[in-house]
Amino acid sequence: MTTPYEINRRAFIKSNAVVTATAAVAPSVQAEDAPDDGLIHRNEQSGMPYRKLGRTNFLCSRLVFGGGAALIGGKAVRLLNAAFDAGVNFYDLGSNAYYKGSERAFAPFLAANRGKIWVTSKAPLRPIDGYEAGKPLTVQQGKFLADYWTGLLDASLADLGTDYVDAYYLMGVGEPEVVRCEQLHEAFLKAKKTGKVGHWGVSTHKRAQQVLEAMIATGWYDLAMIAITPAGWYDWDSKSLLPGTPAMVELQPTLQRARDAGIGLVGMKAARYLSFPGGKGLEKAFDGHYSDKILQSGLSAWQRSYAFVLAHGVDVVNSDMQNFAHFKENLVAVQRSAELFAKA
Repeated sequence: MTTPYEINRRAFIKSNAVVTATAAVAPSVQAEDAPDDGLIHRNEQSGMPYRKLGRTNFLCSRLVFGGGAALIGGKAVRLLNAAFDAGVNFYDLGSNAYYKGSERAFAPFLAANRGKIWVTSKAPLRPIDGYEAGKPLTVQQGKFLADYWTGLLDASLADLGTDYVDAYYLMGVGEPEVVRCEQLHEAFLKAKKTGKVGHWGVSTHKRAQQVLEAMIATGWYDLAMIAITPAGWYDWDSKSLLPGTPAMVELQPTLQRARDAGIGLVGMKAARYLSFPGGKGLEKAFDGHYSDKILQSGLSAWQRSYAFVLAHGVDVVNSDMQNFAHFKENLVAVQRSAELFAKA
């Protein structure tokens, strides 16, 4: 999440043991001896906090392994087992149409841990020729998107070496009319009925407020992966904060309505603005949203942003982690979030 150095796995395990020993967390609960509470339990370990992910009823690690970019070329495969050992039970991938080879790089790990982890993937829809933003989709346009999405799902399943994935997202959606597309919904229901996918979601980092509002209105979606920071919505096009965005504390009513609608909220890009666009001096950009307690916590700027979003509306946070240092830093931020933001 910050410094680009590497630490070897032995050093990571040693340092993680120290953090785990001091964290105030629930004891380990394994899937085979999970309580009969109606929740789905997978790979729960002491040292990792968990949260029910909307109506999926999956008890999810609050840190999600974002494997789309990280696994391109297999460069972060060595982190998969380290994340598993630390209690990460949600791994998010991306299709070959966008993240070249990440699903294929993940396939051996999935084969070794099927039933112990929650796996999602996603792919961007193809732009529709002649479509005008804000206008309703025609039936023909909807069928085109539905067929295209189904093909992407099938390709992802093949690359993952499986016949089922826990959820599959519409990726990078910025148009609410796509969210409301009935033909896409019918394609998902068909895929679910045939056992290819369990849940449906949307990832968005453009017009996220409008997209999330549309998701709430339809009642169709189980997961929303949203680009959000302590200062509000992150915009992918500008690689900056969305102009005029409310701060995250002001967005909590919207986020609560999404949770009330059964949508599990996955935060992403929580700290991306601090590193992009390539400028120095952005590390303090969110400091005005933190109390003195947070600023004096010893957490880095990146860690503070992760801890903050977890305490102010999202259920879990998805992070692209490409070395052991990144993973260790993220793990500490997730572990300390509840402690730092506990209400007096």
